Amino acid sequence: MKTARAAHLIVASTLCIGLAACGGDNSSGGPNLESDMRPEVRGTTIWDLFANNENPNNTVGVNKYLWNASLEVLNFLPVQSVDPFTGVIVTGYGTPPGGGRSYRATIKISDPALDARSLKLSLQGAGGAAVAPGTARAVEDAILTRARQLRIQDGRL
Repeated sequence: MKTARAAHLIVASTLCIGLAACGGDNSSGGPNLESDMRPEVRGTTIWDLFANNENPNNTVGVNKYLWNASLEVLNFLPVQSVDPFTGVIVTGYGTPPGGGRSYRATIKISDPALDARSLKLSLQGAGGAAVAPGTARAVEDAILTRARQLRIQDGRL
């Protein structure tokens, strides 16, 4: 019995230490802008990762146009985490402009090709409610359209 209690205490202590390490210093009481993932705040974008060919270990296996189009189309959703190396973007809940219902999204870009098969989108309504397939399809179409526009603007056809 004492061993199980000690194990629980160790796990709880480890979790508390881990969470405390995530806090950072925010003595001003305002938002911690150093941890903000928005490009205009952090100063770098996915374009910078693609352009940085100096380090061969920094390989990004996602399509930069799909990546940036996803962030632009879903810019009303707060970004919770991004990983350009695995192609995953996770957002929090947000309400689209002119909409009354809040959504959150998980985006997976699985391939460097600018192709619809490279994009996987999962939308969830407030409280885990299902989203109509037509809504998810419209968001995917908007991302794909914006990605094509970005590629044309880039001039690399």
